[in-house]
Amino acid sequence: MKNLVIAIILAILVSGCAREEVDYVSVWHWMTDRADAFDELAIQYRDKTGVEVRFELYAPSPSYSERIRAAAQTDNLPDIFGVLGEKRDLASFINAGHVANLSGYMEKPDSTGLSWRDTLFPAALEINKFREVNVYEVKEGIYGAPIDIMNIPMLYNKRLFERAGLDPERPPLTWDEFIEYGQKLKQAGINVFSSGFGETWLIESLAYNYAFNIMGEEKVLDTFRGDVPYSDIGWVHTFTIFEDMKKHNLITEDSVTMINRLAEQQFATERVAFSFNGSWCVNVYRGMNPDLEYSTMLPPKYSDEHNMVIWGGAGSSFLVNARAARKDEAVEFLRWLTADEQQAFLSEETRNLPSNKDSLDLIEEEILIDFSQRMQHITHPNVWPVTEEHDIREAMNRGIQQILIGERTPEELANRLERLKN
Repeated sequence: MKNLVIAIILAILVSGCAREEVDYVSVWHWMTDRADAFDELAIQYRDKTGVEVRFELYAPSPSYSERIRAAAQTDNLPDIFGVLGEKRDLASFINAGHVANLSGYMEKPDSTGLSWRDTLFPAALEINKFREVNVYEVKEGIYGAPIDIMNIPMLYNKRLFERAGLDPERPPLTWDEFIEYGQKLKQAGINVFSSGFGETWLIESLAYNYAFNIMGEEKVLDTFRGDVPYSDIGWVHTFTIFEDMKKHNLITEDSVTMINRLAEQQFATERVAFSFNGSWCVNVYRGMNPDLEYSTMLPPKYSDEHNMVIWGGAGSSFLVNARAARKDEAVEFLRWLTADEQQAFLSEETRNLPSNKDSLDLIEEEILIDFSQRMQHITHPNVWPVTEEHDIREAMNRGIQQILIGERTPEELANRLERLKN
């Protein structure tokens, strides 16, 4: 009810203050860490083209989302904006006629013969892409321009490895090795692993990584469809990963209820050797400890039957207002914004991974290159043809928390999910 009241108030304010026709490209965003960089790029673009672009920051993210929804209700969206949330949220804006299909623009070659789409990481486009047949009944096309990419691997501290007598260039590749490394770290008085598992999306991400590794993508998706039971041994093995963490004292006790920001502080201040976090952490860790020596790794595989995957794809994306009077100018600006030099500038200023493939050649920071190499291993629920119901996912996440504190077994969680499913 509170959110509805806020949305109505904002709708009245936006409607009452409808903007007159202006001679600049308007962009609304929520990214406080990029505000200065955006303003600098707007100046560069004006000097280069004569077209003025104005970025307007509305933060925090919930406030931004409320403003966007209110503006959509009054048909007062800016030329360029973003939609936060899941893919169904983007689909609702598209089906309401608020978002331009960029497919034709994406295919058009530039003076070098390259199309816009060719310059971007394919995985970055997927989150804004709808195929011919989709559950949201959205017309096939690409509806957004990714301005950065992200992935969520595991991280390890090189200095702590050396202190425990481990090779800092050789992280554990298998689950058994991870347990062995953990014992050596503990013998050296070093905490092994922490993550912000109080934010259950991190638990969900890691659990699905191992589900894909143990069972393969199709079997996991068939579980969502109801064709494979959660009582299947593959799911029991998936949940056993977390039981092993508890049994071998690999995870800090506070991780189960810890928010990710606190877990980032633990890793940045070298109180733990391993963490599970996304590529956005580069900027976070730089602020907390500029001298931190760490690297990325795939989660150690439990099974040799299937490859290990991690969540990843587009980080933030901009959409073009389908009804904007300056739609073509907005598209041209986004094409320029996602070109290699501008992407390298954004990456240097904000430590986010660029969505432009060629810009990697212009980036020198080793950890960003390290993260970018993990993009070949990514997947994400937003690109799966089917996803699990929210209540099942939430029950899985809470059940894994219970496993981590010894209140539930993997078999008990698997059977509970099967009962909920049916």
